[in-house]
Amino acid sequence: MTDNNKTSGTDKNASVPASSTGKETPASAKKASNSPANTSNASTDKAASTNNAASAAKTEQAPTTDAKPADNKKGGNKLATVAIVLVIALGAGLYYHGHQQAQQTNAQLAAMNNQVTELKQALTNSEEKTQAAVQKATQDTQVLIAQQDKTINSLQKALADMKGRRPNDWLLAEAEYLVNQAGRQLWLEHDVLTATTLMETADQRIAELNDPSLTPIRQAMAKDIQQLKAIKRIDVDGIVLRLTSLQQEVDKLPLANAIMPEAQELTPETVSSNVDDWQQNLKASLNDFVGQFITYRKRDGNVIPLLTPAQTFYLQENLKAKLDQAMTAVYRGNGRLYAESLKTATEWAERFYNQDAKITESFVSTLNYLSKQTIDVSYPDALNSQQLVSDMLAERLRRDLAPLPTEEASQ
Repeated sequence: MTDNNKTSGTDKNASVPASSTGKETPASAKKASNSPANTSNASTDKAASTNNAASAAKTEQAPTTDAKPADNKKGGNKLATVAIVLVIALGAGLYYHGHQQAQQTNAQLAAMNNQVTELKQALTNSEEKTQAAVQKATQDTQVLIAQQDKTINSLQKALADMKGRRPNDWLLAEAEYLVNQAGRQLWLEHDVLTATTLMETADQRIAELNDPSLTPIRQAMAKDIQQLKAIKRIDVDGIVLRLTSLQQEVDKLPLANAIMPEAQELTPETVSSNVDDWQQNLKASLNDFVGQFITYRKRDGNVIPLLTPAQTFYLQENLKAKLDQAMTAVYRGNGRLYAESLKTATEWAERFYNQDAKITESFVSTLNYLSKQTIDVSYPDALNSQQLVSDMLAERLRRDLAPLPTEEASQ
């Protein structure tokens, strides 16, 4: 009996707690239960294993006394209580640690959000500045490209002029120059004769080319020449020279004397042979006697007095100004102003100068002749052949030149 109890006690202290099947638990299983991965459940597993060991020992020590199982049960309760306290403490520690980690994580997230916002704002500002810089650079580049294109075009035209590989192009360029000169003579100087001559010369230059493709240009030139020949020719130089000569004769015109109205014609009274008319006969004889010494004539109307020297000077200068105005109207083709100026000059000459003088008569007759001249002329708005010649010349020059890199890329 004693030996069995000792043996049982020795086995209880030395042996490893058995499993539920009555077999011993391997040491590796115990180590695995105490690994760091299962730290959170270590106390619970320990209590479970303690209870299992106690129950196994109780089963094996059935013959033992009642005092030993009670002590074992009391010790198991303490271990379970300790294990529960440890689990609660571990859970509280894990909760506190997780709460601290959450606060730190939230603070880091807030800081990262602020950094992201600042980065977005900086990126937006940088993008706006970059776009403005790119736009400015694009505009500067476009301006530079346009200037380079103009320079290249001018250089290519100059090069084409210097090549001289096609003499016919020189004739076409000369025809264009003549047509442009005809337009200037027509619209600036109103010289229809010179413009017609220049157009005919340009037509001859194109005829020398003997090119059938230039037939539309010659047709337009023929139409322009016919239109120029149909314009009424005005001898502008002749009219201006006559007005100039009249202006020089103003100072030589004799002024008219005081203009008196015509006197009434009086019939002489005759003496009758009737004795009863002695009073009338006496009056007639007395008037005839007095008329030999004093002449009395009755005039009805206004008397125009003579001009003073100052008025004479103003009259001459105003008359010259009217002739100058008429000359200006001739050059400008203003028929209304021309007619009004000559009409006023004619009225002044007939009113204030002696009409019996030959120089005054010639002056007035010349004014009447010039006032009948028409200076209103309608000129064509444009020459039809001018644009055709320019387009043809530009096309031929462009054909001779090498294409630009941009043109090759587009093709």
